[in-house]
Amino acid sequence: MTKKLTKGNYAIAQAAINAGCDGYFGYPVTPQNEIGEYMSKKMPKLKRAYISAESEIGAINMVLGACSTGKKAMTSSSSMAIALMQEALCYIAADELPAVLVSVMRAGPALGYIYPAQGDYNQAVTGGGNGDYRIIVLAPSTVQECIDLTYKSFYLAQKYRNPVTLLADGLLGQMMEPVEFKDYPYPEIPNDDWALTGAKNREPRAIYSLEAKEEVLEKRVNLLFEKYKVIEENEQDFEEYLTQDAELIVTCFGSLARNVKSAVNECRKQGLKVGMLRPITLYPFPVYKIQELAKKTKKILVIEMNMGQMVRDVQLAVNGKVPVKFFGKAVGKWIEVETICEKIKKEIGNG
Repeated sequence: MTKKLTKGNYAIAQAAINAGCDGYFGYPVTPQNEIGEYMSKKMPKLKRAYISAESEIGAINMVLGACSTGKKAMTSSSSMAIALMQEALCYIAADELPAVLVSVMRAGPALGYIYPAQGDYNQAVTGGGNGDYRIIVLAPSTVQECIDLTYKSFYLAQKYRNPVTLLADGLLGQMMEPVEFKDYPYPEIPNDDWALTGAKNREPRAIYSLEAKEEVLEKRVNLLFEKYKVIEENEQDFEEYLTQDAELIVTCFGSLARNVKSAVNECRKQGLKVGMLRPITLYPFPVYKIQELAKKTKKILVIEMNMGQMVRDVQLAVNGKVPVKFFGKAVGKWIEVETICEKIKKEIGNG
């Protein structure tokens, strides 16, 4: 198959179309505006829904409505605008609807700017809605993964009837790489037992998150967590690189892994036993693999373009088996390969 030079945001948009997205509802916020731009051109020609909403809140609630009818729907936005969607996202999780959200991170807090940053890990993984709920989170590292994980986002959303966030960043959204647009590789999941399509020839049913009876709400939350347990057991995904004999393992996520992998290669040339583990699913976090690696390495170094967010999940997974160190930077220039090499050498030298 011939590869095509494509910008990350366009790759995500075309992958969503290939996955069968029936409706896109969005609001323009940099650095992900090209997703909505692309959808505005393509979706009407395919007789699919495209709406530029009046606000981020309007967009995510339109997604909620479309998904309740069994349609594949998505929105995309960035950072402070994703913050405005948190209430509706917890409604979507409570209603068990298969929504897809693309979050292309920019620097913060608040409005911040479009500098390189990974400060929305907590927002994506923990969320800002109320109550007990979880959202599946996938983090691409390349433009090709923007395509592959968009496909997977739609599949997992349908499979588990759960919102899924594709967590990219401004670098991935704006950069161009040669990619392949393969056909959507996943089976379609039937939805006729829950989708709202009218009450003709069957009993009426509703999708709702309000429940006044304590015992009924408790049962529903317990059922949600039974589902989350299945997700945690079956959907942990990661990239493992040169960890077999590594005395130091660097963990990172998203596009930063590109520089980390280059730094690992450079350190290997210098005889240093270092490897990389990159979580692809931020939820479910690859706890089992990290626990396995903690038994045979001497130290884990977490590198992030933030002030320390994923590091807490790594520490919980390691559970004190080996030291966990952190190196991070909030905003500005990307962490260079040379800087990562220096940090690796320092941590190995400190034993």
